[in-house]
Amino acid sequence: MTHPDHDTSRPRSPASDATEAQAAEPLGTPSSASAPIDAGDVIPFGQAVKAWFLISLQTFGGPAGQIAVMQRTLVDEKRWIGHRRFLHALNYCMLLPGPEAQQLAIYTGWLLNGLRGGLVAGVLFVLPGMLALLGLSAVYVAYGDTPLLTGLFLGLSAAVIAIVLQAVVRVSRRALTHPALIALAVSAFLALTFFGIPFPIVILAAGLIGWALGRVWPAITTPPAKKTADDGPAPLIGDDQLHADQPSIRRSAIILAVGLTAWALPILAVGVAFGWDSIFVDQALFFSGAALVTFGGAYAVLSYVAQQAVNVYGWLLPGEMVRGLALAETTPGPLIMVVQFVAFVGAYRSPGDLNPWTAAIIASLLVTWVTFVPCFLFVLLGAPYVERLRHNRSLTAALTGITAAVVGVIANLAVYFAAHTLFTQSQDWSHGMMHAQIPVLASISLPAVALTAVACLLIFVVRWSVLRALGACAVLGILTQVILLR
Repeated sequence: MTHPDHDTSRPRSPASDATEAQAAEPLGTPSSASAPIDAGDVIPFGQAVKAWFLISLQTFGGPAGQIAVMQRTLVDEKRWIGHRRFLHALNYCMLLPGPEAQQLAIYTGWLLNGLRGGLVAGVLFVLPGMLALLGLSAVYVAYGDTPLLTGLFLGLSAAVIAIVLQAVVRVSRRALTHPALIALAVSAFLALTFFGIPFPIVILAAGLIGWALGRVWPAITTPPAKKTADDGPAPLIGDDQLHADQPSIRRSAIILAVGLTAWALPILAVGVAFGWDSIFVDQALFFSGAALVTFGGAYAVLSYVAQQAVNVYGWLLPGEMVRGLALAETTPGPLIMVVQFVAFVGAYRSPGDLNPWTAAIIASLLVTWVTFVPCFLFVLLGAPYVERLRHNRSLTAALTGITAAVVGVIANLAVYFAAHTLFTQSQDWSHGMMHAQIPVLASISLPAVALTAVACLLIFVVRWSVLRALGACAVLGILTQVILLR
């Protein structure tokens, strides 16, 4: 696709454009003029690696913040890609299950440097967060019961409730543009909260309902009219010079074979080494399946993960999922990285014949692998077909239904977190086909309620950033714990 502002009357080479882009960068940036540009590279590979590494250190604040960092760096500052082309890539990534910000990094890296560019961009996007959360998970299992960390998690858990509520509000404003979609969101919430319908079935049903609604009311997939977005600065590298592969059966078969092999080999390895009934195989298979249904971002799938990890597999205690999410909120990278915390804690407590620390590290790295490898597979496999997928009305309608249901899913997550943070006890409740875990009102934690109220005030009224609110609540939680111990 050619950028409308690109001057086709004077062909330009990728090398000359990259040199101009480098010249436009601030003084002190290493020059790329002498760096050779390999075939398939639009910009020098070394410069791309440096840019992706710097981006990876700034990816706080969830997908919105991560996408904003990439847009500022790649579109506004370096001008390696145009704004419209950037949004075109984002639209495709939002169709896929998994963290859209990391998938956008893979896609953009592929556009700039081909296959190796996509691989490096995707790996660097998650690497700092993975290492940080690995260390925090170790601190949690070693010192989680100390008064200092108890107070810390008291404050962070309260902040997470407010953050998830904020996600409900934001997604609902974007997704619930029709009364039928509102009804779909409410139905998804009720199905998960009171009828115990599995998350994958809710997502599948929402897609089918969205497809049907799109046939009855085609306008349901059209968002409200908005002002034309600013196209941003003209890119120094035209869209027609970005990397592209012709779609072919041979290319798709190779990528599919390599991707599925890379996805499956670690699972086979732990099965052979530790037994097919080991916790490693259970976690790898479960999170491989979860990676295929993570439409709507991390918050949507975490409700499903929390229920399965606590109620089915027993990897976590009821209140620990919100603590893991709190830790993930404080690290760079996709929030779905919280699955690493789940795997670490679960394997540490059920290590089998291994040392607990060894088992925890193996499980943590394995689950991270099976969660993020599909992102590379989806993006690299589907990139040449982006235009066809983007204009597929049936697919758009199905995803509209899924996005609406995601509002109800995230609301269910907020209820789950609140019930296990604001109350210390719960009891089973059932009525006909409905059943749920209802908190015992007498077990309410007044300090947790007060901190949650403060967190909501900071996020919804004062409009602090997520990291700032987390920091304030962490300090208040520690102070509260100190007061309670006196």
